[in-house]
Amino acid sequence: MGNSGTSMEELQACESHQWYRKFMTECPSGLLSFYEFKQFFGLKNLTETSDAYVKTMFTTFDMNSDGFIDFMEYVAALSLVLKGGVQQKLRWYFKLYDIDGSGCIDRDELLIIIKSIRAINGVRYETTAEDFANMIFDKIDIDGDGELSYEEFMEGVMNDESLLKTLTECLDLTHIVQKIQGDLRANAELTINSSSK
Repeated sequence: MGNSGTSMEELQACESHQWYRKFMTECPSGLLSFYEFKQFFGLKNLTETSDAYVKTMFTTFDMNSDGFIDFMEYVAALSLVLKGGVQQKLRWYFKLYDIDGSGCIDRDELLIIIKSIRAINGVRYETTAEDFANMIFDKIDIDGDGELSYEEFMEGVMNDESLLKTLTECLDLTHIVQKIQGDLRANAELTINSSSK
C-alpha cells in the first residue's frame, strides 16, 4: 500500500504559506507597524494601560528595534507563542515585564503587565492583580530588595510548579493566534469557493 496521506512537511509548508499570505495581505510593505500590529490581532478600544502592554509586546517581537515587525520576526514570535519551550517563554516574559529595560522587574512593572494582560484576555480571576503580583514577589524575591533579577525570576518560577502553571495560563496568547488561524481558514475557504465557481 502506498502512502496517500499528506506528509507533515507538506502540511507545515502549506501552513507557512498561509501565514505568509496573511502577513503580506495585511501589510503589503512587508513591515508591520504598531498600529497595523493591533489591527492584525483585532486589538481595539484598549485602555491606556493595555495599549502600553501591547506596545511592550510589539517591542519585544521587534528584535532589531527598527519600529517594525518583518515577516521573520513575525514567524519567530508565533513560533515562540505556539511552540516555544518553557525556558524560551520565561525569557520572553521577563523581557516583557522589564518595561524600563533595567534588567530587573519591580512590583509596579509586574502589576502593570498583569493588569494589562487581564484586560486584554477579558477573563475573571480569583485573585486581584495586586494580590497576584504580591504573591509572585513573596515567592521569588529571594534577596528581598523589591526587584526580581533575571536569575531570581527564572530560578523562582522554574522551581515553583504552581507559579509556573499560573504564569503560563495568565500569559496565554493562544486566543490571538486562534483569531489569526480562524482568519486563515476563512480566507482559504473563500479562495477555494471562488476558484470552484
